[in-house]
Amino acid sequence: MKQILTLTLILFVFNKTFACLNGEKMFLKDGTFLLAGRDGEVPYGHIFVGLEGREGNVPYGHLFERDEVFKDGIKRLDRLYKDTKDLDYLSDKGLLLILLKRYDEAIRLYLEIEKLDPNRYSTASNIGTAYELLGQNEKALQWIKKSVVIDSNSHKHSEWIHVNILDAKIKGQQFITTNFLLNTDFGLNLIPTTTLKQNELQKLSEALYYQLNERVSFVRPEEIIVAQLLFDLGNVAFLLGNYHDASRDYEEARRYGFSGQLLEQRIKEVELLSTKIPNQLSKVNSATSNNTKTSTNKSSLAYVLWAFGFVLFGTIIILIYKQRKKNKS
Repeated sequence: MKQILTLTLILFVFNKTFACLNGEKMFLKDGTFLLAGRDGEVPYGHIFVGLEGREGNVPYGHLFERDEVFKDGIKRLDRLYKDTKDLDYLSDKGLLLILLKRYDEAIRLYLEIEKLDPNRYSTASNIGTAYELLGQNEKALQWIKKSVVIDSNSHKHSEWIHVNILDAKIKGQQFITTNFLLNTDFGLNLIPTTTLKQNELQKLSEALYYQLNERVSFVRPEEIIVAQLLFDLGNVAFLLGNYHDASRDYEEARRYGFSGQLLEQRIKEVELLSTKIPNQLSKVNSATSNNTKTSTNKSSLAYVLWAFGFVLFGTIIILIYKQRKKNKS
């Protein structure tokens, strides 16, 4: 049977994750290909496709068949678990239950897995996600925190942002700020400011991209937390000199509901800077090209002079030799 698995949920519910930066892919335990990432560093979400098994390479997009396919997938995973007793199959079954919005069933299944094999990262992460989708943010936070303790390196070292997001949801809208969500700030000036070092900014950029790429895969505008984090990602890109990406991040932040004079000012500034960059690069390339030509011309002249000198020196030696031979005669 063709397994048509078109996903509409954030990737951090999956029990086996291959980060979808720059076109990477993710498979279920049984070899079903679930999704591919997009190239680039602006979080537009995953490319959700379904393929027939590990060797299939033709995407399907029949959304109306999705629920039936998920149900068939659950039956298949049940059979595979019965045959192998491999808990990865049960964990994937829990994923499909979540995709079917059968959150309570998924939680019960993962709690059974927890009893059989305590402290699996996938179990804690998926229970936390199911509780979050049920709107039970306190329980979600408890399990996501546990998943971070189990594997602090998961999801490109970005789950601390997920923890802060849940904490902000619990405490209220006034906590949806850069300081609270990211433990830093980028100021209110025309150009963002930071106390972070270059390598710290790069790590923050990667973590933000990962978390946002998961959320925008299923959250549609407008959404306040996504909007805030997109604005922050734009600020990070601005500070890293990635002006084109910053401009697109800001535009996405606006689309998700972020607004204000500061956003508009920074959009104009990065657009201005991004138009200057090609001209500057052109000048650099032109200068480099001219320098190369000058260097080449100088080198060619040097070779000619050296060859001429060598021939002249050889001629003088021959003349001296002939003169000495003549004198001896």
